[in-house]
Amino acid sequence: MRARDLAVDFPTVTLDTPALEAARLLADRDLPGLILVDDDGRPLSILPGTQVLRLAVPAYCQDDPALARVVDEAHADRFLHRLGGKTVRECLPEQPRELPVTDAKATVLELAALMARTRSPLVAVMDADGLVGAVTLQSLLDHALQL
Repeated sequence: MRARDLAVDFPTVTLDTPALEAARLLADRDLPGLILVDDDGRPLSILPGTQVLRLAVPAYCQDDPALARVVDEAHADRFLHRLGGKTVRECLPEQPRELPVTDAKATVLELAALMARTRSPLVAVMDADGLVGAVTLQSLLDHALQL
């Protein structure tokens, strides 16, 4: 089985997509992350859902999770509203990592190795025409466990 056989159509975002819109897309579709593309539709990065959370969760709670208990429940439930007015560009990590992108001919083991090495829950799959889709960790594991 090759990457093209496992790849599914996957939503993309741009640098200027509102962060709250990206969070809604992650939640509504139960996605592990999103593919960030440039104006030509070429992958720039994979945006894990955790990076969106890092922008929404106050820094003092990230530094010391015990401090999250001091926020009352009504305000704690609204933490994603901190994303208002921010863009996906602001969710990106400061230090770019290896881009988890592969060609459509990659094997399942190559996909797994790329996910493990880049610590990414999904891999963008490309062919000569552009973005084919993505393979998620879940679909990769489902396939491997069926064998």
